[in-house]
Amino acid sequence: MNVALWIAQVVLALAFFGAGYDQAANYDDAKRRMAWVSALARPTAAIFGILEILGAIGLIVPAWTGVHPRVTAFAALALALLMAGAVVFHVRRDEIPQIAFSATFGLVAAFVAIGRFAISPF
Repeated sequence: MNVALWIAQVVLALAFFGAGYDQAANYDDAKRRMAWVSALARPTAAIFGILEILGAIGLIVPAWTGVHPRVTAFAALALALLMAGAVVFHVRRDEIPQIAFSATFGLVAAFVAIGRFAISPF
């Protein structure tokens, strides 16, 4: 189970770091590639991007270094909640592919959170 959780953590971290960086630092480029970003003001997109970057770091660094490794479970929980909010946002905009994408990443983040809190904690 530990290996499956690590794989999920790395995949999530890469995805959230990339998406977060685009929203926080490349707003105009993100608007061209992800139409929903244009519904957010630049500061709002930057805040969500920074939260995603921090979540990505939280999925890997604490567990890898052994310094406060339980932060990994909290980061996964925070990302799952962020994706639940993203699902609501995309439902209101009737963006079916984005709903599925956000729900999938939210479920994987919830899997990591449950796994690191209860099944295979550090």
